[in-house]
Amino acid sequence: MVTIEVPAVAPAPRAQRGRGTALILVSSVCFGMSGTIAKPAMIAGLSPEQVAAARIGLAAVVLLAGIGLVRPRLLRVRKTEWPLLLGYGLLGVAGVQLCYFVAVQRLPVGIAILLEFMSPVLIALWTRFVRHVRLPRAMWLGITLAMLGLALVAQVWEGLSLDAVGVLAGLGGTVCSAAYFLIGEHGATTREPLGMVTWGVVIGAVAVSAIAPPWTIPVAILDAPADLGPWHPPVWLLVVAVALLSTALAYALGTSALRHLPAAVASVIGLLEPIVATATAWALLGESLRWVQLAGALVLLGGATIVQMVHSRQTVQVQPGVGQESPASAP
Repeated sequence: MVTIEVPAVAPAPRAQRGRGTALILVSSVCFGMSGTIAKPAMIAGLSPEQVAAARIGLAAVVLLAGIGLVRPRLLRVRKTEWPLLLGYGLLGVAGVQLCYFVAVQRLPVGIAILLEFMSPVLIALWTRFVRHVRLPRAMWLGITLAMLGLALVAQVWEGLSLDAVGVLAGLGGTVCSAAYFLIGEHGATTREPLGMVTWGVVIGAVAVSAIAPPWTIPVAILDAPADLGPWHPPVWLLVVAVALLSTALAYALGTSALRHLPAAVASVIGLLEPIVATATAWALLGESLRWVQLAGALVLLGGATIVQMVHSRQTVQVQPGVGQESPASAP
């Protein structure tokens, strides 16, 4: 799960806050399950690039068809908006998904998504050193805790006992997640989020398909059974599930939730994603963390929460009504 902001809207009535909370909870659970659902498909023989291409491609078809039928005006794009949408799709969609699935293939699912949730730290540093905005001490405390937690998760005293390529991919996902937020923050002031998400996924699908063309996916592997806990579904069913459940549905629900929840609430609820990822990977894939890594995960999550809450509070003060959401894996 990556972070975006949407245009200021009138505060939702109290009766709608419960609806917004329910929507973003379901969205976070859907995003958090993506790594657990997709990893058995990669174990069965699909590459991370092929899984990402299938996931984003199917989601793009569903979103484009759905929005085209229900709200076609959201698909209108001015010429001046294309550079923004291209950056959004290439980094925020294609980059995030590719890096995340490479990390998932080489690391435990929980660690892969925790690395991606370092993005609030990068956003805070961008705010301080690029935008030259002074940050509260609490945010620096959150950054310090997040870096300490990352060191514990990676067990740096053992010479980075985790797979180096996996860690680099996870950190690449962090950078792409931060870019997703920053580009989305700028673009959502002129476009409705659902239209931007749809075009972002379409552009991301085209980019990933250039790396892993759909016709290169071996049909034999798609029909092969995969191991997902006590179940043995075919690989194609897992690919469809991660595309519909953890991409199209997750984005749609999360975007709808932002109409009803303020930034601080939505961003903190979004931190449910790494917990869901770790829990489902433990229950269905038999993955677990050492006690030191588990402690580090909690410290990292705590630091990221502090950073997210302080940043959200500042955003609300500057731009009242702004909503924020954090997809995994995102994403």
